[in-house]
Amino acid sequence: MPQQWFFLVIVGIVAGVFSGMFGIGGGVVIVPTLAIFLGLTTTSAIATSLAALLMPVGILAVSAYYRAKLFDVRAAALIAFGLLITSALGALGALALDNINPALLRQVYGLFLLVMGWRFAEPRKFWRAYLLSKDPNATPRELPIAKPQVQGRWYALLIIGLVAGLFSGLFGIGGGAVIVPALVGFLNYDQKRAVGTSLGALLLPVGLPGVLVYYNEGVLNIGAAVMVAVGLLLGAIIGAKVAIGMSSGQVKRLYGVFLLFVAFYFIFRDPLFAVFGIQS
Repeated sequence: MPQQWFFLVIVGIVAGVFSGMFGIGGGVVIVPTLAIFLGLTTTSAIATSLAALLMPVGILAVSAYYRAKLFDVRAAALIAFGLLITSALGALGALALDNINPALLRQVYGLFLLVMGWRFAEPRKFWRAYLLSKDPNATPRELPIAKPQVQGRWYALLIIGLVAGLFSGLFGIGGGAVIVPALVGFLNYDQKRAVGTSLGALLLPVGLPGVLVYYNEGVLNIGAAVMVAVGLLLGAIIGAKVAIGMSSGQVKRLYGVFLLFVAFYFIFRDPLFAVFGIQS
């Protein structure tokens, strides 16, 4: 049992580092790890991930972003409100699998992340820059003028929260994988400011309605959630300090690569689980 607790803390630390760097809850790391290595069912892993994220595990990371003036309090509050409204709906949807096609839903979400990851990583721009660096006769191209950040209208921020809450309850992902791309792609947020704002929105126990749904179904492992939360607290501040010290372009590109890995997980999750004999 102590070995299992240690493993859960390590899982939380790794998820926390990703959380602090990319503004996600960490569920995209927690859920598959718990299912594959501890043999939890998918719903139990999702419930445990959501419960771990109830605790203010990102408080130190949010403080770091706030001190760096990379935290939009108004946007975070509106997004958090949307998360609170729909997380229970997502949990009910995950439990009522007979009413939806869960494999199709996961694959559609994976395709969405694939597109967003490609946009963030910008591999063609990176390859062009590499080729230019190898050509001594090449003339450097002018950098495009950055789009000004806009202050999102309240209903746009609320919609982002509602959609993120739905996916949070369905997949136990916290919602950051929806929030950050939406803030950057639709509202022109700087990457690091989007990350800080996402972490702030996830700081409150916005997934509580979804956790209660899973708890009433008897699929929540509270002890595992606590251990993962301890690791998240430690890892998030590490990830935040790393991200703040990097340029927004570097963070954005790394986030794109991360999203591509997450996209492949959601698209190919079912064959992967079949290999390990895990029940969906």
